Amino acid sequence: MTKKQSANENVEKIRILGIETSCDETAAAVIENGRWLLSNVVNSQIEIHKPFGGVFPEVASRQHILTIHQVISKALQEAHMSIKDVDAVAVTRGPGLAGSLVVGMNTAKGLAIASGKPLIGVNHLEGHIYSSWILADPEVEVDEPEFPLITLLVSGGHSELILVKDHLQYERLGCTQDDAAGEAFDKIARLLNLPYPGGPSIQKAAQEGNPNAYPFPRAKMEGTWNFSFSGLKTSVLRMVRSMEKAQKEIPVADLAASFQAAVVDALVSKTLQAADAYKVKQIVVAGGVSANKALRDAILNQNQFTVHIPPLKYCTDNAAMIASAGYYRYINDHVDSLDMDVLPTWPITQ
Repeated sequence: MTKKQSANENVEKIRILGIETSCDETAAAVIENGRWLLSNVVNSQIEIHKPFGGVFPEVASRQHILTIHQVISKALQEAHMSIKDVDAVAVTRGPGLAGSLVVGMNTAKGLAIASGKPLIGVNHLEGHIYSSWILADPEVEVDEPEFPLITLLVSGGHSELILVKDHLQYERLGCTQDDAAGEAFDKIARLLNLPYPGGPSIQKAAQEGNPNAYPFPRAKMEGTWNFSFSGLKTSVLRMVRSMEKAQKEIPVADLAASFQAAVVDALVSKTLQAADAYKVKQIVVAGGVSANKALRDAILNQNQFTVHIPPLKYCTDNAAMIASAGYYRYINDHVDSLDMDVLPTWPITQ
């Protein structure tokens, strides 16, 4: 037993059931005191959506309906408790696919009404930030992130730089002006005839390629903290089309590696600049794209800032991060009424 475990045993135990259905993962988890993981269950729909080359919204929402009750029951079972043993129910309110969000929201409302437990709406992006608070292995002592900090939040739908001043205090510094990084990965993977999802496929192909083979552009967006990946995407497209026209063999590995290098360079350079400009000492990298090995290596290999990146299983959508964020909302009296509704486009700074 670690010292931190002993300290946790001497404080009041607050347990939050988290529910996540913002896109194509049906997930439920129980977190104690915002950090200690008691259970984490994720039902992925990747295989269902592969034939479409992306998430089919109507199919996703129907699949959530089919699996959500089993997922929640399993999460409570693995935590060795029932709904009456948790202190509150936290659920993703947005952003996300409207149909998917409604399934999780209505289920959470039903549980809250039946059990008399408080209901907490959590911003999905806020949840990604709190994924760095989760102790994946309670035997390993890991300090929680210290405020103020810069968060690089990169996923399929979002690429943002956020100044986190304290718990629940966010200032969005910049965001993508077109494609998100994860969206660009998916589109380039499709262009190179690589399987869905694009992020892992590009990473795998890039392992055999030369990241300096093609000098793809980096949109600097001088004077702002914003990102842009549409020009990079177009540059790769034009390169591939010119090769096809010349009937040349497409060097998939080199193209994937060069594209990945351009994305990573843009993300990391601007994040480090923002951390320096705002005089923070720590950086959090979160969201599905934070699972990318090239990005993780690049941000961790600098020695100016302490960097927190969650384990791979907490980079993609999960309910543990929703429960963690829900805990900090709960102890700060951010409890919602039962008539709250989903917000498919919900900025984190609202």
